[in-house]
Amino acid sequence: MMQPPPSAKRIRVLVCDDHALFREGVKTILNSQPDIEVVGEAADGKEGVEQAIRLYPDVVLMDVSMPVLKGFDAVRRIKKSRPDIKVLILTVYDDEDMVARCLDSGAAGYVLKDSPPLQLVYAIQAVHRGQQYMSPRVLTGLIRQYMAQPADFKGGYELLSDREREILVFLAEGQSLKDIATRLNLSVKTVDAHKVNLMRKLDLHDRSELIRYAIRKKLVEA
Repeated sequence: MMQPPPSAKRIRVLVCDDHALFREGVKTILNSQPDIEVVGEAADGKEGVEQAIRLYPDVVLMDVSMPVLKGFDAVRRIKKSRPDIKVLILTVYDDEDMVARCLDSGAAGYVLKDSPPLQLVYAIQAVHRGQQYMSPRVLTGLIRQYMAQPADFKGGYELLSDREREILVFLAEGQSLKDIATRLNLSVKTVDAHKVNLMRKLDLHDRSELIRYAIRKKLVEA
């Protein structure tokens, strides 16, 4: 394998996944590449955000199903604090709604965990160059969905504001409007208005439908 010239800057990568053995495997693959350097790791979404802000890597590998803070929420926070960091989703989920949610949060690419190691390496290099990358299977699914529904490609969730998404999760977890208002430092009237708007956008009619929707979209645990 050719070594990069001494002056070449290596791509600094942060690996975020809640499975230690998987993180070790990814680190081994990446550290064997002459142009990539793993500079840190995180076991949950909140730690991933903190490490990204502290270490300022070029690329963050982020799993979707993370404890403490979901992967797509972590992506949003990272991009808000460090807009120039590229975030690459690395997950087992290949459904179109999950892909759309992650890309909407600011992710630059989406790679499946069963992809060949060199595909992951190429994806990191691509997003670092400012390109977007998606695993072929994911891209095929998105094209299929677009061809089937060209006039309505964006689902209801993608139409929600960040605040509405936050309140959706709190409602699905069973919190009252008063509790949510206190937590977000808002008035109960404002929270109720957000609730009405998000349920209208999602075409939901009561809390039970909202809870089922949140579970189906993997926003909360069943």
